[in-house]
This record gives sequence, C-alpha cells and structure tokens, in this order.
Amino acid sequence: MTPWLALALPGLLIWLAILAAPWRPSSTRESLDADAATGEVDLSALTVLIPARNEAEVIGATLDALAMQCPAQGPIEGKALKVIVIDDQSSDQTAAIVAGRARPDLSILTGEALPEGWTGKLWALEQGRRRATTPLLLLLDADIELRPGTIAALLKKMREADVQLVSLMACLRMQSAWEKFLLPAFVYFFKLLYPFHLANSGSKWVAAAAGGCILIKTQVLSEIGGFAALKDALIDDCALARCVKDKGHRTWLGLSHSALSRRRYEQLAGIWEMVARTAFTQLQYSGLLLLLCSAMMLAAFFLPLLVLFGGGGQGILPAGCSLALMVISYLPTLKYYGLNPAWALTLPLAGLLYLLMTWSSALRHWQGQGASWKARRYSKPSG
Repeated sequence: MTPWLALALPGLLIWLAILAAPWRPSSTRESLDADAATGEVDLSALTVLIPARNEAEVIGATLDALAMQCPAQGPIEGKALKVIVIDDQSSDQTAAIVAGRARPDLSILTGEALPEGWTGKLWALEQGRRRATTPLLLLLDADIELRPGTIAALLKKMREADVQLVSLMACLRMQSAWEKFLLPAFVYFFKLLYPFHLANSGSKWVAAAAGGCILIKTQVLSEIGGFAALKDALIDDCALARCVKDKGHRTWLGLSHSALSRRRYEQLAGIWEMVARTAFTQLQYSGLLLLLCSAMMLAAFFLPLLVLFGGGGQGILPAGCSLALMVISYLPTLKYYGLNPAWALTLPLAGLLYLLMTWSSALRHWQGQGASWKARRYSKPSG
C-alpha cells in the first residue's frame, strides 16, 4: 500500500460508514411541521415557559406568534394556552415589551437572582415550572417563532408516538453568507453526533433534544426532580432528554420548518462563540476524545483534499470517492433548508472550522475560563 493510498482510505471508510449506517444519520426523515388545515384546538392544558434575558429584539414576534396558534380563529376564549415569560434580570426593554402585550393568558415573572450552581436558563425555567399548573409544558426560547398550528402538531405527535417529550430542531436563520456556510453544517453535525432515529427509539444509548422548542409532560418533569436535576448542565436540552429516558420514558426529536429561530449570526464571531461555549462539553472535557474527534475530522475532510491536490497517485480515486460521498451525505440537509446544492462543496472547510472552534472551547476550559453566555460565566458542571 502506498503512503497516498494509506492517507485516502480512512476518509473513504468514514463516509461509507455514515451512508451505510441503518439509522441514516444524514437523513432528514424525522421532521414535523404545522398542519395548515388545523382548526379549533383546545390548548388550555398547556403552559409555555419562555426564559428571556435581554431579548427585546425578538420577544415581541415570539409572543405574537403564540397568540395565533389556532390558524383560523386566533386565541379561543377558554381554550387558549397560558404563557409565562420569566424575565431573567434583563437590562433592556424585554419586560416592557411583554407588558405591552397584556392579555389574560400572558404573565411575566420577574426572575430572582441566580443561585450558586445553576445556569441562567435553567433557573429561569425552574421558576416558571413552579408557577405553572397545567399537565403539559412547552419550553420555548425567546427567539423561536412558531407558525400557526405548530403546537397542535406537537400535541398530535406526542399522542400518536406515545412519547413524553417532543422536541423540534428550530429552523435557524440562514440569510447571510456565514449563516448559509456554517449553520446547515451545524445541524448536519448535530445529527451525526446524535442520530435522530436512535434518539427517538427506546434505546437509552442515545438521548437528544433541541432546547429551543420542547414539549414535555409536567408529571415527567416533576418525576426527574424538575430542572434541579440538570441545574448546571451547559447542554441542557440533551441532559433533559437523558434524564427523561433514564426514567424509562420515550422522547422524539425532529427537524422543522415551523419553529423559526430569529437569532442573527451574521458574522463568524457569533457562530464561533455559540459553538465554543459547549463544544468541549460535548466531548465530556476529555482530551482523549478531543484527539479522537480531531483525527476523524482530519481524515474525513483534510486528508482527501491533501491527496487530491498533492498528486496522490493510487490515492486519488478513494480520495475523490470520499469527497463525493461527503457531498451526497450533506445534500439532504441543504435541500431541507432550500439552499443551493453547491454549498455542499464548502463542507470540508466548515468541518475544519468547527474543529478549530472545538479546540478553542478546550483551550478556554484548560485556561480556567469556563463557558460564557449572556454576560454570565459558568465553570465545569459538577458530577
């Protein structure tokens, strides 16, 4: 075996494994959208909890969308869902905007000071949970706008799939060049790391959720000990799914065009910060896993290019096949979000950038900086 062939083969094996895996991690088949034909729906058994810290730019649209969850009628007297916004000590106009949309089903809770050992979002949600009295809770990020009928679709999925937690991977904003370049890849890599088919199965080996939009049964949340059970988790959505599955319950996670994130990531710095905040946490703060991840990413993305452009002799064919399989695996994600298929050619560069973000996350951890979000800094979770 020539050195060039030896460099090209690992990447080919990786892409063959991804495409041949029976759980189809690159597929977009797990998807849930609002039903445009949804009529009158009784949402009175549900409370929406929205943790909000300095969300003046987006909170108004989020609340307006919730008010129109029954497409034809709008809010239905006696059947409307309840909404609790937990103002997590905002320094902008978040509270004023919520107050300006006063209606009987909407209330605002002024958040208490963050206790030791809690992350801000989970502490806000715990305060809202203590106030809620309905059998169902919808945990909704302040930047997530739900299209009419989305909550009805969530309720239907929970009932028909007989699961206790339903979660939607929000459709991220993909308008700027940086967003189109890196955010579809973010979803793609998340699905490789947490295959939706396995997460939605009865197996406890994989547990995953997307924190922007989670419907959960209140009793199940109480059974796991509320948000105190994961109070210091930086990746709180997957931690919640893990707790639910550990209690013997089922979860479902899917993509969606109906839960829209209005968060802007127009520059690389914003995406870098989002990823670096928790990337090393995904690897359980393990240097060994970081090295293994680095080796796999380099073998999948860098080595095939090195062989192709380095005059790789016998390695050219497997290197070319590797890149072709990579493109094939990425196309379903691009198609799902309506993006030009040509963006698939940028995946090697996107992969290498995400690897650099992961190393940045590790370096911050080793330097004792911890994760930072919304002007708060968190250390490594205990346990």
